[in-house]
Amino acid sequence: MGPLKIVAALVLSLVMAALPFAAAAAPPAPATPGTVDDVVATVETSTELAASQSLARRLQRIDGLEGVTVTVRDGVARLDGQVIDVEDRVLAAQIASQQPGVEAVENQVELSTRLSDRFDAAVRQVTGKLVRLLAATPLLAVALAIVGLAWWVGRWLGRRARVNRLGEDNPYLDGLVRRLVQWIVLLIGVLIALDLLGATALVGAVLGSAGVLGLVLGFAFKDIAENYVAGVLLSLRRPFAPGEHLRIEGFEGKVAALTSRATIMVTMEGNHLSLPNALVFKSVVLNFTRNPNRRFDFVIPIDTGESVGDAGELGLARVAAIPGVLADPGPSWQVRGYEGVGIDLQFFGWVDQRSTDLGRARSEAIRQVKSALAEAGIEGPRSVQFVHQLPDTGAAPRVPSSVENDPADCDTSVNRDIDAQLAAEQRALSGDNLI
Repeated sequence: MGPLKIVAALVLSLVMAALPFAAAAAPPAPATPGTVDDVVATVETSTELAASQSLARRLQRIDGLEGVTVTVRDGVARLDGQVIDVEDRVLAAQIASQQPGVEAVENQVELSTRLSDRFDAAVRQVTGKLVRLLAATPLLAVALAIVGLAWWVGRWLGRRARVNRLGEDNPYLDGLVRRLVQWIVLLIGVLIALDLLGATALVGAVLGSAGVLGLVLGFAFKDIAENYVAGVLLSLRRPFAPGEHLRIEGFEGKVAALTSRATIMVTMEGNHLSLPNALVFKSVVLNFTRNPNRRFDFVIPIDTGESVGDAGELGLARVAAIPGVLADPGPSWQVRGYEGVGIDLQFFGWVDQRSTDLGRARSEAIRQVKSALAEAGIEGPRSVQFVHQLPDTGAAPRVPSSVENDPADCDTSVNRDIDAQLAAEQRALSGDNLI
């Protein structure tokens, strides 16, 4: 190889070795339009624009959010505009947070205080409801027809559902079963009508509200509710019937009616007596009418010097001779006590209350026994110191009148003094009477 060729090879080698260092030391070339950065920025702007348009369309389709504007930038959705209610403002933020590509929400929506806006919103709501109501008129008519038919069928079935066919003679229970059948059929018709109108969710809300309301009213009106429940239980158990003679907590009278809240009685003095059903249900009830036979008793004192046996037999004979006093069980007597100055004789007698008045029979028995003892010369208790004047032998003896001596002429018929008033009370309460 010649010298010239050697020199040229060396120069070429030096140039090739210097090229990498020259490229590293050279400054970067400035970006020009149409590079990769411009393409990425354009893609991001298009995505945010699409997200803004999509979110705006979703908001426009919701009533009350028509005035809300949307701007999406760097994953943050800014909401502007005015709404009528606070709920609309919260709803707009919730919808924006669910939009794909939105990472945060800046809610700048304000509440409109203009009267015209609120009035327009109210008009739109009323108009929309009227339009929906008119559109649903055919279905509403069918639903009302179903409810009316259920009511008629319920009444028809209720009239034929009677408890006395099962051997029960309870007017209240009979009416309760009829009303229960009627209301069950009516409830089924209402549920069918609501299902036809697509308002079955309303049933749960109504039942839930009714349960809460019933709980509140139950605590507020505990005593009244207790009386109503006691009235139902008394009607089912029927411990007494209208016209029966009762004594309840010291109150005595004849039953006029049992209402849903109180037991109405007429006292023996003719007074109107109303006892709460809860009191009647929890009290000891003494029924004088349930057993037709009833015993009366009274005490006659005699002097300690008189014959107890003679006095008892004389009085017993007079009690047995009184009309209305039963022979089985028959009258009886006993020595009730000895008090030093006298001996108490107690006489007993039985009457049938359906034909004999207890008070009149007892009164007549006392009169007859006293008269018999006086005729026999049996005196009552005397004090330790007394003045006894011998009868004048020249005076005519006192002859007892026949009225006092003849027990057959006495009146022991049933007392009917308050029967008319009792019948009037029963007629007045016939609509509310549960027995």
